[in-house]
Amino acid sequence: MQEYIRNFSIIAHIDHGKSTLADRLIQECGAVSDREMKAQIMDTMDIEKERGITIKAQSVRLSYPYKGKTYTLNLIDTPGHVDFSYEVSRSLSSCEGALLVVDASQGVEAQTIANVYIAMENNLEIIPVINKIDLPAADPIAVCEDIESTIGLSCEHVLKVSAKSGVGIKELIAFIIEHIPPPKGKVNASTKALIYDSWFDNYLGALALVRLIDGELRVGQEVLMMSSGKRYEVLSLYYPHPVQKVPTQSIACGEIGIISLGLKTLTDMAVGDTITDSKSPTSEPVAGFRPAKPFVFAGIYPIETDRFEELREALHKLKLNDSALSFEPETSVALGFGFRVGFLGLLHMEVVKERLEREFRLSLIATAPTVVYEVYLNDGSKVLVQNPSELPPTQKIESICEPYVRASIITPSEYVGNIITLLSAKRGVQEKMDYLTQSRVLLVYAIPSNEIVMDFYDKLKSCTKGYASFDYEPIGYRAGDLVRLDIRVAGEIVDALSIIVDRQKSYEKGRALVEAMKEIVPRQLFEVAIQASVGSKIIARETIKSMGKNVTAKCYGGDITRKRKLLEKQKEGKKRMKAIGRVELPQEAFLAVLKID
Repeated sequence: MQEYIRNFSIIAHIDHGKSTLADRLIQECGAVSDREMKAQIMDTMDIEKERGITIKAQSVRLSYPYKGKTYTLNLIDTPGHVDFSYEVSRSLSSCEGALLVVDASQGVEAQTIANVYIAMENNLEIIPVINKIDLPAADPIAVCEDIESTIGLSCEHVLKVSAKSGVGIKELIAFIIEHIPPPKGKVNASTKALIYDSWFDNYLGALALVRLIDGELRVGQEVLMMSSGKRYEVLSLYYPHPVQKVPTQSIACGEIGIISLGLKTLTDMAVGDTITDSKSPTSEPVAGFRPAKPFVFAGIYPIETDRFEELREALHKLKLNDSALSFEPETSVALGFGFRVGFLGLLHMEVVKERLEREFRLSLIATAPTVVYEVYLNDGSKVLVQNPSELPPTQKIESICEPYVRASIITPSEYVGNIITLLSAKRGVQEKMDYLTQSRVLLVYAIPSNEIVMDFYDKLKSCTKGYASFDYEPIGYRAGDLVRLDIRVAGEIVDALSIIVDRQKSYEKGRALVEAMKEIVPRQLFEVAIQASVGSKIIARETIKSMGKNVTAKCYGGDITRKRKLLEKQKEGKKRMKAIGRVELPQEAFLAVLKID
């Protein structure tokens, strides 16, 4: 019965208590016994628990008796970080309502606003919930005013809870049942189900979390994937549960469930795709589907070069659980064999690298992250460049366009000056500046993606003492005056250190890079020149002096010509070594690119 189903999700900024609130709701509904209960039960990865973030969306089906009736509550947890905003949009389109959780001491932050707008686009019933009311610094009245002025949501029926101690949880569940509308699907229509998450199970193969919009799904039914046109038989169906999946023979209209089709990979179970009955398909799929597109690219290489095959295997295994990951082999003169890997964003890159190192015990080095550039050539053609070493020769290039993002930053007003200075240095263009309250400011800037993929987030946190919150969305390509900056060590270009930069910044970036490299590259028996160049023009240089060896130590007294002869011989040897000698770069040299300002 659809009228007794409530589908809702929780949206919040990182660290506002989303996972803890989910724990309390699960406990209050009695879905997990006290013996099986553990903190952040819906976060399955160690990294999620350590960092306090949700990376993979999880769902749980809860039963709750209310006024003599048993209601089914489907809690659809969503990741909070901007990198996973597509998953968030698919999860929210599977719900009828959302709990907007705001920390009583922090107030509204940037990611909260971004995810609320996605919820509003999907016409969800949004319930404001103020969490952590038991903190000494809590100020629920100010936070209510903040929500009303920033988001425009009425806080007349705001709920005040403490997810940690369980205060207000019963009232929250009652409010969800009373105010979130039940699903409105057509029970007798053709099967129409939205995939809003997928992952790989070692025993069952690829599994998908689906929301039944119309009709029903049955075990043994032949279904059609609308994006690929492929047909499969439904092998098994389950209801999601925090401890173990609950098998079922059918999933009814308005419900959520897990579907197994016996697939070996996730490529045919793309998030956002629509599943329908193959014999009587639905006329149109659920709107908004798009394949996952990588936003940031970086080269990942094993430090021990003989472990290349292990890295390949590890990436294939991770890809099973993360369809957004893309990779292809590449070689570098300096680093050997590795992979060019595409990520959804910087957090995604950090998480993937950490999982590769932890779960597969690999020692890895990542090159500086870059974005995809559109390069227009003189003959009118367009090429997409994601690796600086692929950039065509300067004389063939008509123009280069770089991707831009719209960044929303919320900060206490005393740090506005610091942030504007930082954004100007990053080539940001101001679009909006609003005082949300007397003490909080919203800044909206258009910034080149290349400027935020390195260290922007760290610098933003440093210049605001950690108080600013940051969110961004891609807004397309704009033309830029860009050049490739190469680093030459002993005359040879080190391809892994090449970066694409704004022409006006190329000198200071080249200067900083060669200075950093001078400290890192070990001294040789011959003099080594480290140069930064744009095309064939050298724009900065540092020289590493050769190691001294006193060849005249054995000469006691005697004629000066004996000493001069030995010194001339040494000079000839050094000249020969300079011509044939190779400089082995230590791993820190590649990390220097990531650390320069």
